[in-house]
Amino acid sequence: MIPIERIRTAAERARPHVLRSPLVPVEGAMLKLECLQPAGSFKVRGFFAAALATPPDDLAKGLITVSAGNAALACAYVAHTLGVPCRVVMYDTAPAPKLEGVKRWGATPVLMPRDEMLRWLADERWRGEQEIFIHPFAEPEVIAGHGGVGLELWEDVPEVERVLVAVGGGGLISGTASALKALKPNVEVIGVQSDGYPMWPRVFEAGGPVAVKPETIADGTTAPYDARMFELLKELVDRWLVVPEPRLKSAIPELAAKAKVVAKGAGALAYAALEQLPPGPTTVAVVSGGNIEPALLASLLA
Repeated sequence: MIPIERIRTAAERARPHVLRSPLVPVEGAMLKLECLQPAGSFKVRGFFAAALATPPDDLAKGLITVSAGNAALACAYVAHTLGVPCRVVMYDTAPAPKLEGVKRWGATPVLMPRDEMLRWLADERWRGEQEIFIHPFAEPEVIAGHGGVGLELWEDVPEVERVLVAVGGGGLISGTASALKALKPNVEVIGVQSDGYPMWPRVFEAGGPVAVKPETIADGTTAPYDARMFELLKELVDRWLVVPEPRLKSAIPELAAKAKVVAKGAGALAYAALEQLPPGPTTVAVVSGGNIEPALLASLLA
């Protein structure tokens, strides 16, 4: 668990640059709209917290990260805001809107096949680069920054009893749960993945890493296994829900129609899982991101 004082400090560091995201009601729950953050996802919280904790002389060298999309956009936005250079290592299949977004904020994408990118991450090849590397999910300062979501939930919905969070690498749920469980230990934190990439539920069933091929529109949840996150998630996540891919695809237009919210695949996962829960407890689902490709959104709305 990330200590609550570290979370408070990280969240305060990021606060001038991020949105206190609103809550909107839907049937049986509330949605916390992290999709409205600058650069379109919760990721800016952790990246600002980590970048602003870096000594100025090191920060001036620039930032580098590795990402399927949202962390790339966040890193580019943070670097642009702070006036430093940025490079992001991305899948060579990254959607055009995410590549364009990274370039719009002045960052340089470095494209690699998925397997090569994962090896670059696993082999810590960033150590040979001049920029400061910010890990997209396992950096403690990034996780602490994401804990700002939990602080806001506790302040805005003190009666909250359960929180649903989509999980990729695990940074958002670890920060959110660390804050909530420090302040309200009996809150239930539920991790959500798609059946197109149910890595973490399978990992905990097997007791260790498993091979899973991504077959989901929730590309933001297809992060690789990381042993550091295994221990945090084991401690902090009370249970897991798996959403069938057809349900996830139907949840995106449903969110648009019922809540007037545009969410990407990963962003809609927590909402999509609500139907699996019995009514009653005060429930919040985190809509973690809104950077959906226009063509995919159009096809799902059709």
